[in-house]
Amino acid sequence: MNSMSRLFIPVVLASLFTACGGDDEEKKPEGCSVEAQTGCGAGLVCEQVEGGGQPACFAPVFVEGRVIKAADGKTGIANARVVARDVNGAMASRDVAISGVDGVYRLAFPATRKSDGAPAIGAFSLRADALGYATFPSGLRVALPVDTTAPVKAGDGSYVVKNGSTDVALDAVDPATLGILSGVIKASGSGGTLVVAGGASGIAGRDGTFTIFNVPTGSQEVRGYMQGLQLKPATATVNAGAETKGVELLADAGALGSVSGDINFADAAGASTTSIVLVVESTFINQLGRGEVPKGLRTTVANGKYSFTGVPNGNYVVLAAFENDGLVRDPDTSIGGTATQKIAVANGAVTVPGFKVTGALAVTSPGASGPEGVTGKPTFTWADDSSEEGFEVYVFDTFGKEIWKKTDIASVSGAKTVSQAYEGPDLVPGLYYQFRAYSWKSDGKSGGRTRISMTEDLKGVFFAK
Repeated sequence: MNSMSRLFIPVVLASLFTACGGDDEEKKPEGCSVEAQTGCGAGLVCEQVEGGGQPACFAPVFVEGRVIKAADGKTGIANARVVARDVNGAMASRDVAISGVDGVYRLAFPATRKSDGAPAIGAFSLRADALGYATFPSGLRVALPVDTTAPVKAGDGSYVVKNGSTDVALDAVDPATLGILSGVIKASGSGGTLVVAGGASGIAGRDGTFTIFNVPTGSQEVRGYMQGLQLKPATATVNAGAETKGVELLADAGALGSVSGDINFADAAGASTTSIVLVVESTFINQLGRGEVPKGLRTTVANGKYSFTGVPNGNYVVLAAFENDGLVRDPDTSIGGTATQKIAVANGAVTVPGFKVTGALAVTSPGASGPEGVTGKPTFTWADDSSEEGFEVYVFDTFGKEIWKKTDIASVSGAKTVSQAYEGPDLVPGLYYQFRAYSWKSDGKSGGRTRISMTEDLKGVFFAK
């Protein structure tokens, strides 16, 4: 299997499929229901039609693949939960799929249909969870867009995309102190809710049912997060290697909150647009600067300002410049507006202190445009900073653990890039890593320094061949 088969890869499905058409096709029923999926014959689904026409019935669109062990790249993982999410974290597939004994899953995708019946579907990414394996994506493993080519028409008339890019490889974790929580959200419209317990998370299906794998043992608070939905938290006891069933999250009539603030683009080469996300604090990995974003809690800055409405109660981390947009949160602690913003929302409005973003140190290799395979001990290369006195580089493994660092890299003069050979322990084939570089200058104190820029959150990711 090639290296791309081992990545968690978003699936871009655009204008690829043809509806079940033809001169001999029966007339499509009028007035079928997209929401209830009623009014169509067996094997067909009700879809919206571009231009505001009446919904009609078409052959379904599927994406198929396998959930496999990253360690060998071939062994299937049974009972994994697989879901598709759009760029805002919302569930994009019709429901959550459960992998079979061989790791095979099958996801159905809703799609607005063009006049010729072909679906028009935007970008999607896949998430997979299983007991004894790290959730994917999480830690360093991130999604890369890939164009999906010709689907295969199955004997039942459906259309299937199935190739190496639809396989998901999971990294094993020690389950000795982990368990499972499962239950249901008893509130309408709860499909796609992010459910969190002990820092672990899961995505609720359309019917509100959820399963969270790899929950630390002991008494855990269980919370659900989605824009526009307020839920009462629950408490459950988790036992190692066992599943605690029957957890219920009930609707809460309390007021939803709002979050607003502004950001300053400092030394950002004229950039004025980035995204702001609210990350559930218990899922936030400080070393990596990211965590789980609930459905709907992502927005774009307009004129330096941003706002969220319908925010459920909870503790969040406010992050900017999360995507690869050439910007990073300004790490220069010698100036104001650079601290990581953490907030608590409790049935009201929260104003976030202004904070800064700045131009990133561009990554040259490895991992400039996505996870990159390396052999032996790689050399890290990134763009020079115009005002630094030196650089630091850190390497993290797939679980966010620092495995090596070098903090005395000299500044460069007359060069556009900086290079540093990796000098840490041997890399484990098949595992993922990320290097992060920081530029620094003296803070005016004896031996003190402050960081002034860094590489981007989602770049510099690589894996050992």
